[in-house]
Amino acid sequence: MKSERPRTLSAQGLINEDFVPRRWLRNSHLQTLAGNFLPRVWTLPEPESRIIEVEAATEDRPATSLLCHCHWQPEEVRRDRLTLILIHGLEGSSKSQYVLGNASRAWAAGCNVVRMNMRSCGGTDTLSPTIYHSGRSGDVSMVMDDLIRAYKLRAIALIGYSMGGNMVLKLAGEWGEDARPELKAVVGISPLMDLAVSSAALHEPRNRVYEWKFLRSMLRRFRQKIALFPHIYTTQGLDRIRSLRGFDQEVVARYGGFADADDYYYTVASSNVAHRLAVPTLVVHSLDDPFIRMLDRTRRTLSGNEHVTFIETRHGGHCAFLAPAKGYDGYWAERTLLSFLMDTVRSGG
Repeated sequence: MKSERPRTLSAQGLINEDFVPRRWLRNSHLQTLAGNFLPRVWTLPEPESRIIEVEAATEDRPATSLLCHCHWQPEEVRRDRLTLILIHGLEGSSKSQYVLGNASRAWAAGCNVVRMNMRSCGGTDTLSPTIYHSGRSGDVSMVMDDLIRAYKLRAIALIGYSMGGNMVLKLAGEWGEDARPELKAVVGISPLMDLAVSSAALHEPRNRVYEWKFLRSMLRRFRQKIALFPHIYTTQGLDRIRSLRGFDQEVVARYGGFADADDYYYTVASSNVAHRLAVPTLVVHSLDDPFIRMLDRTRRTLSGNEHVTFIETRHGGHCAFLAPAKGYDGYWAERTLLSFLMDTVRSGG
């Protein structure tokens, strides 16, 4: 869904002018906070809870499973309807505001919706002896495979926000032209494609409030993990953690199989495989995102890939994109991505 409205050339490239922020939310921090905390109304049927094993048990640890909340259209049409798999960001869950907002909108449009929790998220610590991180694209693949086998689904779209955006883009890039035929489209909203520069940005003084919020939650979750699986994890190094990078160094790299934080950032970055994206893909990024940074080479790769619709806006904050509520609820990214998906399916993408 390429925009037909004028776009202006800036130092960052072509800037999409379709998105106009609400008058009182031009500040990126206000956008970001409002996107998370403004009360919302959504309508969804009660979900079917599905637990999906993504990593088999070993001699020293039990299997790892994920919890998905599934909202199905009537059985007689389920197989042929587009199924959206929605994936949250760092320290989010299937109950995150943007996940529920997208789910409600897609359900009303006639889609099946699956709200996927990453490992340990959404109150599922006991289901996962292993930690989650931005490189777990294989988990998305396992969820897809399970749903296709169980429900004979013919059309799936992956939608990821922030860290979830990196995961879905990484998977589609890894697959390249060998993507499963059921995968019809991929969407990344404020995707964490370049981890090293984004981690550094999160540690900037103006962003420390976000970093501390994430860090407190992540440390609390990891201490729960230690209590549940003391034969796997220890408190070693926790007292040295003062930043997200420190957490990635002492926890993610150590228990995720990476040499160090830099190895983790480089290895899991979807920007490394963006040139291989071969299914219709939408990427939405805001230049004023407080802490997600996109490298110019990543912009060039996305812009140069014929399968990618790359929308970069001046405003929007992180995962927010709140526009004036004129004729709709003003959740511009949610409306844009659903229009992109429905247009793609109608055109046979």
